[in-house]
Amino acid sequence: MARLSFREQMLRAREDAILAAVNRLLAEKGFDLMTVDEVAAEVGIAKASLYKHFTSKEELAAAAMIRVLDRALAFLDERQARADVGPLEQLQAVVRWTMEVQLAGEMPSLPAQNSSLRQALLANRDYMDRLVEVSERLGRWIAEAQASGLIDPALPAEVVLYTLFARACDPVLSLLKAGGQYSDDEIIRHLLATCFHGLCGGPRKPAAA
Repeated sequence: MARLSFREQMLRAREDAILAAVNRLLAEKGFDLMTVDEVAAEVGIAKASLYKHFTSKEELAAAAMIRVLDRALAFLDERQARADVGPLEQLQAVVRWTMEVQLAGEMPSLPAQNSSLRQALLANRDYMDRLVEVSERLGRWIAEAQASGLIDPALPAEVVLYTLFARACDPVLSLLKAGGQYSDDEIIRHLLATCFHGLCGGPRKPAAA
């Protein structure tokens, strides 16, 4: 691999600083409240200089999401190397990791509905490729867990997948953390229990009519 020039190293370092600031601000404020001016100020550069790297607020958010998905894929690589671990334990480990990232203030918070951002994400090939890969990897573990009866096979796999994805932006984590009554590990343990065992606990019971 060719060695980067000093200028290329400086540009990459600046982009890393920009994305670190974006990630923190998205986790703290969310997409709607974050401004490009805040990002530039936090990095210590002019807004015009920032626009040389990223042309819009939507592009900044997409780049932050790509970085998180890269971290997720690296974590999945580590988990897949553990052939002795069953599919349910793998899924639980992934959900634990997403909650740890959120509690550390490193999980970007994006609006559920935002046309400009949604279109930017859908049009971003790098983002979509990573999202599909994460989904497919989790989907294989979900299928194995359902085939073994570890997850209710009557549930559509898509419902299970989206339920697990939702833990990455679950507001309950921040509410419990703000209350100060529980440690991060206790919060994660409680929410893992509600995610995988439900509020009733034990075998899944039919829903009331």
